[in-house]
Amino acid sequence: MILASQSPRRIELLREAGFEFRVIPADVNEKPLPRENPFSLVERLACVKAATVLATHAEPSEVVLAADTIVTIDGEVLGKPNDAADACAMLRRLSGRTHTVATGVCIAPCDEREPRRLSDDEPPVSFVAKTDVTFYELTDEEIDAYVASGEPMDKAGAYGIQGTGGRMLVKGIDGDFYNVVGLPIAEVVRKLKAL
Repeated sequence: MILASQSPRRIELLREAGFEFRVIPADVNEKPLPRENPFSLVERLACVKAATVLATHAEPSEVVLAADTIVTIDGEVLGKPNDAADACAMLRRLSGRTHTVATGVCIAPCDEREPRRLSDDEPPVSFVAKTDVTFYELTDEEIDAYVASGEPMDKAGAYGIQGTGGRMLVKGIDGDFYNVVGLPIAEVVRKLKAL
């Protein structure tokens, strides 16, 4: 298997699930299409990443797994913060509210006989997992302290549920915890088994 992502969290989740795989990140244009909704965006990006890596690196019978995760509130996607001020603004926006974390996943099997060619027998499988996350009301002091820790800077929505963010900011979730981490691992395992 190839994981088309260099996310440490996805790598860890797959290893903990017992998978052996190569890590080959995909460099693709992540700009949304005109009028594209956030959930269509993450599924499309996962599929583009999987197709890109399959066409350039996959060996016969290898499977490419790609994923893309977003945080969305009020129909707007919150990406990774540009700086500390941006992280603070995102956290203020999430404070006391419920937002949705969506992960688009694509599993693309390579042909059994030819490298870098999509399987004729097994079409790609893609889906979007959604989890609603509710934050406590956050004070400016809490936000500043969390941002000063550095944890929000490489994470969509400016927080990581698996770290201090999950312990200090999150009031509750409705859905798959691991989806918020970056990969709905239980659903991924079931889709892989079905292949």
